[in-house]
Amino acid sequence: MTKSNVVPFRKPRKSGSRNDRHRWQGKSPRSGPSRPRKPLIAILYAMIIAAGGWLAFGGINNLSGLVAAARTPTGDSSSAAFSFCGADRHVNCIVDGDTFWFEGEKIRIADIDTPELSPPRCEAERIKGEAAKVRLLALLNAGKFSLSAGLRDEDKYGRKLRTVTRAGHSLGDTLVNEGLARRWDGARHGWCD
Repeated sequence: MTKSNVVPFRKPRKSGSRNDRHRWQGKSPRSGPSRPRKPLIAILYAMIIAAGGWLAFGGINNLSGLVAAARTPTGDSSSAAFSFCGADRHVNCIVDGDTFWFEGEKIRIADIDTPELSPPRCEAERIKGEAAKVRLLALLNAGKFSLSAGLRDEDKYGRKLRTVTRAGHSLGDTLVNEGLARRWDGARHGWCD
C-alpha cells in the first residue's frame, strides 16, 4: 500500500472555544471537571462518624461550655450590689450557691451544682450550702461580670441558665476549686456522706 499525501479536511476552529480556553489556562481540553479525590471523601466520612460518636458518648455535655465560650462578651459589663434574698426581695440578691436574681431575672449558674438549702437533706449539706451562698455573694460583689447562655436558655423552673464569668474565668470554677460546688453533669448528687 502506498501512502497518500491527502490530509483530511478539518473545520476551522472558532476563537474563544472550549479548547482555546483550556489552552490559555494551561489545561488539557479533555481534563474535564475536577472531582474530589477518594481520600478526601474518606476523611470527611471519618470526621462525621467521629463527631457522631463524640455526641453519642457524652460530648454534648461539654458542648454547652464551648457554646458559652463562643458567646462570651469581650468585656465584663454587668454589675450590681447583691444581698441575700428575703421573703419579698427578688432584685439583685442571692438565693443559694448556684441561684441568684439579677435585674429582676432569676439566674441558675449553668456549669455548677451546689448543696441545697431549701430544704437541706442533712446538717453537712446545710453548712456547705450556706458557705457556697456567702461565697457567691462575695464573688458577684467583687466587680463586673458577664453572663453567657448555653444550649438551653431556661430550666424547667423558668430560671435563666447562664455561665457567670469575670475576665474570661468562670465564677462557678472558683466555687468548684474551693470545694463549695461540683461541675454540673446533668444530675443532682447528694452532699450528705
